[in-house]
Order: sequence, then C-alpha cells, then structure tokens
Amino acid sequence: MFKKNTVAAGVAAFATIALATGCAVAEGNKSDEVDITAMSAEELAEYIIFESDSFRLEQEAQEGGTARDRMVQDDLQKACSFEGEPDGETAGEVVAMARAEYEAPEGDIELGDWEKGQELAFSGYGYRIGHNNDDHGTREPGGNCVNCHVFDPEGPTQGTIGPSLEGYGATRGDSQEMREYVHQVISNPHQFFPCAQMPRFQGLLDEEQISHIMAYMLDPDSPVNN
Repeated sequence: MFKKNTVAAGVAAFATIALATGCAVAEGNKSDEVDITAMSAEELAEYIIFESDSFRLEQEAQEGGTARDRMVQDDLQKACSFEGEPDGETAGEVVAMARAEYEAPEGDIELGDWEKGQELAFSGYGYRIGHNNDDHGTREPGGNCVNCHVFDPEGPTQGTIGPSLEGYGATRGDSQEMREYVHQVISNPHQFFPCAQMPRFQGLLDEEQISHIMAYMLDPDSPVNN
C-alpha cells in the first residue's frame, strides 16, 4: 500500500476514477502499448508515475539526485506505508530508526534569531520541481511550518493539521533540556511521534535555520510567547 500523503497515493485515487470511468490516461505516450484496464489502481499509479513518461522524473532536484530518486522510499518511509496508526512493533522500529538517523549538535544548543525564524516558519519556498525549479542559490528554503501549526493567532492564516504552538515557550520554558527536545522534534519527529505527517527537517534545513525556528518557538520576545 502507498505511503499516506504521497504523490503516489493521490495518483492511485485518480487511477481508481480513471479505471471506473474508462478515462484515457497519458494519451499519446506509452499507455498506448499496455492495457491499463487490467491493472489495479495501485498498479496503474505505479505505471503512470514511473513508466508512462507522464512525469519528468529525470529533472535534477535541489538536494541532489533526480525527481525519480525522490520517489524511492527509505526504510522509515517503507515502515510507515500503511493506513491508520502504527502498531506497537512498527512504532518501536520507526522510533529506533529515527533515533539512529538523528544528528545532535555538539555542545549546548543555542537559539537563533526569532525574527528570522518567523520568516522561515511562514516561508514555503524550496525544493519544488517543475518548469521553473526553486533556486536555493538566490533564496533559502523555508520550513512552511504554518501550513500545519498555529504560532501566532494574530498573524496570517495558519494550519491546524498539527498541534497549536501558541505560547509554546511561555508554557514550557527555555531550558537546555527543552531546547534539545525541540531540536529533536524539528530534526526528526519520528523519534517521539512514529509515522507522523511532519517532515524530517534535518538535511532540508541547516542547523542555523533550525536554531532560528527554535527561537521563534522559545524566545520570550517572540510573538509566539506574547
């Protein structure tokens, strides 16, 4: 079964409709050579993405490799490829993999600039592939944290998929232990929330950027805490 919230899952849903209605798929390319009506929705999704030339999978990605490489699941993603919540055994395996992946900073964790963290939290720029790829040489990628979390209810529209972070530092404090925890969750949330929908930001954002977002959450001067 496909990983929830992936492109393949969306294409599988489309494939179900295509099979049910007899719609043409990827007309004029390799689909002319195969009988798509003999495929399951999942098989058709795999075919559309990887074999039909419907997607430009050889485009270079900003992090290195190609768009095709992005479609290959790592072990943690494979373990979380199911519907619903993980069972105890799966959750334990995912937590262990996440903790093995995590790279802790050396020494005490310092907070960055909350204003820069606010910019990063509200920025969805970065890693997009298309006719005009995002250029990380001219603009740094953001975290798009507000797509899922409320930080400042007085700010622009924010998401509610994840828990509200309003008053996060004001209610939890700013101890070194709290900084370590927040760093771990931002870097790899599966250490505490196995198979979470939240991305693993270690490797997508650098340590300086993570420190700025942490400051936005924990700094007492941040609007999050006022």
